[in-house]
Amino acid sequence: MISDNGIPGDVVPAGRMAGGEQPVLALPGGLQLRPWRSDDAETLLTAGQDPAIRTWNRFTVGSREEACARIERMHARWRAEIAAIWAIARPDGPAVGLCGWGDIDLHGGSAEILYWLLPEARGGGIAVEATRRLTQWAFDDLGLHRLRLCHSVANPASCRVAEKAGYTYEGTQRSALLHSDGWHDQHLHARVAGDAG
Repeated sequence: MISDNGIPGDVVPAGRMAGGEQPVLALPGGLQLRPWRSDDAETLLTAGQDPAIRTWNRFTVGSREEACARIERMHARWRAEIAAIWAIARPDGPAVGLCGWGDIDLHGGSAEILYWLLPEARGGGIAVEATRRLTQWAFDDLGLHRLRLCHSVANPASCRVAEKAGYTYEGTQRSALLHSDGWHDQHLHARVAGDAG
């Protein structure tokens, strides 16, 4: 990471993601994290209409075509090494949620986690397990150094996910997120490589 001339280099070398396929990762309870597929478009369309997902993720999808385009962008962003987004699903079933890394900075060694679940998948700890598994992947397999989990202060469910997944509360960022009802303060939680989790 420190070059011969004393200047810090990339924390993670370019090509670490694009040089391989996005992996399938096991979760407890028979679920898995897998790359999104074109036949998951209906799940994205359904998620884009869910009030909670629309509110906390600022996420809308208006048509099946738009959903398919979003899935293509997910794959393109993996190849560009700027995001890594998985579907949460049973091996033989449709996606019930999304979890992944946005704002990946390989040079600086950081990323921000994002997630949502359809209503039928909420309340059973799936978001926590997916966050824990992708945190392990980000540190151990990708080699990132610092991971963020940010959420509106009006979203206590995400605060519980952060705490249960071992993310330390670091503070409140004032007026940091623009939602449909205006600007929200945002909690910042983080984990750093080597933290107990």
